[in-house]
Amino acid sequence: MKKTETPIYKRILVKLSGEALAGESGYGIDPTAVINMANEIKEVKDLGVEVVMVIGGGNIFRGEQGSQQGIDRATGDYMGMLATIINSLAMQDALEKLGIPTRVQSAIATIQVAEPFIRRRAIRHLEKGRVVIFAGGTGNPYFSTDTAAALRANEIGAEVILKGTKVDGVYDKDPKKDPSAVRYERITYAEALQKRLKVMDATAFAMCQDNKMPIIVFDIFKPHNLKRIVLGEKVGTLVAG
Repeated sequence: MKKTETPIYKRILVKLSGEALAGESGYGIDPTAVINMANEIKEVKDLGVEVVMVIGGGNIFRGEQGSQQGIDRATGDYMGMLATIINSLAMQDALEKLGIPTRVQSAIATIQVAEPFIRRRAIRHLEKGRVVIFAGGTGNPYFSTDTAAALRANEIGAEVILKGTKVDGVYDKDPKKDPSAVRYERITYAEALQKRLKVMDATAFAMCQDNKMPIIVFDIFKPHNLKRIVLGEKVGTLVAG
């Protein structure tokens, strides 16, 4: 007799970096990487969980890096927002090929390819079983997609932000540079800010702290990790109050 799998969350926000779609090259879009990520989302959708996503654009363009090379910061940030729309469309395509109805909502107007962000419509999509991908960041320069994730998670009533990264949680030091780095199982927002741990930027952290929105940082590249978290297993690092 098959064991019944019961998720502990009803509605989640999955935050992916643009690099999650880039594969081993770290740049551009790797169709295999996109399909792998879509399969991870399908696993939790099949459990009946409502899923929204925010995907970064760093695999295509980063506004902050552009400004260091002479591009106006605001212009660079808008370019980065457009990159997130490209990534969101790639993810939408992969999800729909798996039979998952998906909507992309953008904070900047691109009506030919994405709906405008309308909170009530996004919630209605979720209630109808669709995955909603929020693109275009917050629609404003100087804000990261981490901040967009924190904002949207609170707006649509998500229970948790699941931040998929290349590492298996939050460490006291960079584990790639220092083998003595220690991983936290749980840490408070205040500790993360005080120790300047680069989990999310300070604006995103402050918003999560003010609204008691938990964040779980985990390795998205390890198969089935997303499903394990949704089923209540201790994976990665929990950032909470």
